Amino acid sequence: MSHAPPLGALLRQYAAGSALTCDPVEQGLLNRGYRLRTTRGRYFLKHHFDPETADPAAIARQHRATQRLADLGVPVAPPLTGTDGRTVAVIGGHAYALHPWIDGRHRHGGQLTTQQCARLGALLGVVHASLERVMPTQGRSPARPTDVTGATEGSAGAGGSARSCAGGSAAAEGVDPARGADPADTFALIDHLLARVRRHRPYDAFDELARHRLLERRALLERHADRRPPQGGSVGWVHGDFHPFNLLYRDGEPAAIVDWDRLGVHPRAEEAVRAAVIFFVRPVGALDLAKVRAYARTYRRTAGAGPAELAAAVHRVWWERLNDFWMLRWHYERGDTRADPQFPAASALAVWWTREYDTVCEAFAG
Repeated sequence: MSHAPPLGALLRQYAAGSALTCDPVEQGLLNRGYRLRTTRGRYFLKHHFDPETADPAAIARQHRATQRLADLGVPVAPPLTGTDGRTVAVIGGHAYALHPWIDGRHRHGGQLTTQQCARLGALLGVVHASLERVMPTQGRSPARPTDVTGATEGSAGAGGSARSCAGGSAAAEGVDPARGADPADTFALIDHLLARVRRHRPYDAFDELARHRLLERRALLERHADRRPPQGGSVGWVHGDFHPFNLLYRDGEPAAIVDWDRLGVHPRAEEAVRAAVIFFVRPVGALDLAKVRAYARTYRRTAGAGPAELAAAVHRVWWERLNDFWMLRWHYERGDTRADPQFPAASALAVWWTREYDTVCEAFAG
């Protein structure tokens, strides 16, 4: 197999027996994952591959956080500890971690009942409240936003899924983290992407939809350019990439929150809004507002977040979506088409959200 992990050295370091099978799972941008069966059990072997998230000290911090969360009863999958007392194995300059295999499946909002949506909101609220208990508070300041759109990778076990989330990036390139995207920069990006679309051959249905959405978005921004959000709200420790492919369900209940690569300090309520937008977007590009209400109500209660905090987060994430074109940048700049199936709903959402802005705010904050 390509990029085969050094199983002998790894299994000795973790005293995890001898390998019986090792199968690669869908690969993502931040790691490579393997479903591993040994003489001592089943595991998820995670290769932290991306340089931005492969620092062993940062990985160890994530591991400590998940262990502390597990001690509080949060459904997570902490890694195993090696014979050297460490959870991160660095072999040949590469960082690895071994997690228990978690049987489960991913579920999007359409597969959840309203009651399950309420429990989902409560779960994220518990995560945020629990992180406040287990993570340091001194010198806390917002981390630099990073693109989380492709950060979902791994397996159906402790490592997540290779599929990217449908909501857009936490911050576009060059975005001021305090204020959000500058519409002048977005107008320039739209012109750049339109030129790419025009030059693309053979011109196909995706190109036609991309052109339509770019022109549509430019018109929306021209009407709403004066609504750029002010300084961000209160920050706290967040998972950083909470969406359906980083949550495993078993028997209808959350079994494990996985992929903590983006653990950091950001506005908590914005993570709650982003997650809801990804979970509850319908194929036509509208949100299931009944499920959003159930989710947001329990999130506010368990996280201790007030309606004003949620309303401000709704505005900032709406603005983020209005200015965000990560799927088109992947398609036209990288030649990466993995997100293409998500583009119709995601691009329609910005239009629908702008039209239903007050109703969406009420669903989250009412």
